[in-house]
Amino acid sequence: MNDRIGRLRDVTINLAHGGGGRAMRDLIEDVFVIAFDNPALASLEDQAVFPLADLARLGDRLAFTTDSYVVDPLFFPGGDIGTLAVSGTVNDLAMSGAKPLFLSCGMVIEEGLAVDVLRRVAASMQRVAIEAGVSIVTGDTKVVERGCADKLFINTAGIGVVPPGVNISARRAQAGDVVIVNGFLGDHGAAILVARQQLALQADIASDCAPLGSLVDAMLGACKDIHCMRDATRGGVATVLNEFAVSSGVAIRIQENALPIREEVKGACEILGLDPLYLANEGKLVALVPPYAAQRVLAAMHAHPAGTRAAIIGEVVAEPTGIVVLHTVFGGQRIVDMLTGEQLPRIC
Repeated sequence: MNDRIGRLRDVTINLAHGGGGRAMRDLIEDVFVIAFDNPALASLEDQAVFPLADLARLGDRLAFTTDSYVVDPLFFPGGDIGTLAVSGTVNDLAMSGAKPLFLSCGMVIEEGLAVDVLRRVAASMQRVAIEAGVSIVTGDTKVVERGCADKLFINTAGIGVVPPGVNISARRAQAGDVVIVNGFLGDHGAAILVARQQLALQADIASDCAPLGSLVDAMLGACKDIHCMRDATRGGVATVLNEFAVSSGVAIRIQENALPIREEVKGACEILGLDPLYLANEGKLVALVPPYAAQRVLAAMHAHPAGTRAAIIGEVVAEPTGIVVLHTVFGGQRIVDMLTGEQLPRIC
């Protein structure tokens, strides 16, 4: 092991930790190298290098994505900014059917952040990375002056490999497709409200933050020809369905009485005038599946820990194109538009 490991003695982050010198190297080695612990990262090169032959054995296309995370507070029921950073990027890869493999991690740290907070976040990232079967193999650290950032921002980019025969796209929705979600909607948005003490609830609500790669594997095992799939993060299920409808030139009809939403989340939305269809999720996906395979896919989801409450919530129809319609419990209908503005700031 590198003889510099364990030399970080600072209690809080200072500007020297982003200055490129000894203090920065001590921070990287003592916090990130120890936490993420893999040979590609431990070499501390400016890049991670992988044999193309190893990737080609897994599939015929490369999937690449990036996202940034700015949640407030950093720690909330069911997760923290670190679990979000890994789960979110893993899920973006998985929604294409790709097997997620490698992540990068870029940290923008505000001067004065406690080093122990950074250690907790790094530990969370590694825990979720192990669960998702990915490695955090390269990264970057920047420190900004106090007041120039809100504690900690994280960017993660990810690489995965798409297996042959899988073609998931927002443009592939077809009339007759069945709309499936993998469980309760809106938990993450409600959990953030509770964590900010903006809402006093008797029951605990935890974020649904989780990596979904293995769930997608199970779904593809039941039906390789899943047409569309996307995780319902900012903008919620309503925004995802609108994206599918517009991209494919179809209409989507969903049933209010089929939506899996906790009573606590419904109550929170009623108090604040929010619609749970627009609340952020961090462990929920929306899939459009051919009707002949819908029950097989649903059964595969129910057998997976991340899909035990999976439900069919609607169907795709031909017209009117680009529209999502909700059939209410009272027998009426209303158009569900794409989210305009922002329901909750700093949600992910």
